[in-house]
Amino acid sequence: MDLRHSDPDEEFRTELRAWLDINLPMEMRQPEFWRGKSDDERFEVRREWEAGKARAGFAGIVWPEEYGGRGGTATMKAIYDEEMAKANAPSSVNPLGLAFLAPTVMALGTEEQKREIIKPLLHCEVIWCQGFSEPGAGSDLAALSMKAEQHGDEYVLNGQKIWTTNAMQGDKIFTLARTSSPEGGKKHAGISMLLVDMHQPGISARPLKQMTGASEFGEVFYTDATVPVTEILGGEGNGWATAMLLLSFERGSSAISQYTEFHKQWEEVVELAQTLDRDGQPAAKDPVLRQKLAQSLVDLECLKYHSWHVLTQTSQGKDLGFEASMTKMMWSDTFRRVSDTYESVVGLGFQVPDPREDLSLTELSTLAMWSRSCTIWGGSQQVQRTVVAERVLGLPR
Repeated sequence: MDLRHSDPDEEFRTELRAWLDINLPMEMRQPEFWRGKSDDERFEVRREWEAGKARAGFAGIVWPEEYGGRGGTATMKAIYDEEMAKANAPSSVNPLGLAFLAPTVMALGTEEQKREIIKPLLHCEVIWCQGFSEPGAGSDLAALSMKAEQHGDEYVLNGQKIWTTNAMQGDKIFTLARTSSPEGGKKHAGISMLLVDMHQPGISARPLKQMTGASEFGEVFYTDATVPVTEILGGEGNGWATAMLLLSFERGSSAISQYTEFHKQWEEVVELAQTLDRDGQPAAKDPVLRQKLAQSLVDLECLKYHSWHVLTQTSQGKDLGFEASMTKMMWSDTFRRVSDTYESVVGLGFQVPDPREDLSLTELSTLAMWSRSCTIWGGSQQVQRTVVAERVLGLPR
């Protein structure tokens, strides 16, 4: 494991910090800036800021220059993630398009698809959603039932998708549908990945209210919606293989940005424990709580060194394959434990809005609630442990 950065990598860090100092106002780095704004208002602020970042060359860090990227290294991407987290920079408005769709189009797309999708996506001119999960097909994605029946030079779509990030702001959606019946009982067969325009009469999106009060997700209904037969990514009937390639781009990614974010969260929990009264003394003096804080810090440091190991391996061109499940398990478990420690500090009251915060949940409370979902989406901890046991450790079934 190599903990050093090269001179070009450190020069990139200096350049990025200088750009952030000029282009990311201090007020935008504070939670107060975002309070009182509607979901749409917050989205548009983030969209404009991210478009400026792309124009300045600080988006698509590892993408080839021919696609508008920087042509940088994996360590540059890790530095980028770390510095964005440290600066409290706004999160991406196009996360699924940037992380999954664009690399898949680079690998499988036609020249026309590359031209029409990649650059507009990078500059946030087109916002993409991912339409995979359905009410009856979550963990078992191959059980999806949405149909796409060909009529002339179009497919007609009918069905429903759920847990769609940015469903309310999306311009287009890359979605899985059955373009033919599965053969021989193989439910993975007959699935295609379609690139669908969200702005048409046959598609409606409804927000899903989360327990934090936000509506980041939505459900999408297709009623005789249409898409040209040319708008298939990876070929008709090859949707499952295309989806697996698309999801594989999550592999090999280091969790350095998560470590940076969670460590900041831990520091805020420590500060809170030092100020809150518990039985006439600061909560931080409670020996049980101190042990929880210490254990959370140990977990964080383990995550940091695991992230450096992943970065070293991928920088040397190694494919971690199923070992990527270990990274997902580690960062989501660490996030959950730091959040559990926060709950131990403030008690069950973390679920109740603070009247001093304009009747909104504090940022720590929002993170604590959000941490519940991270051990489920992207592959639940139970599924990930099975993958590691069978595919990494070679244990018998």
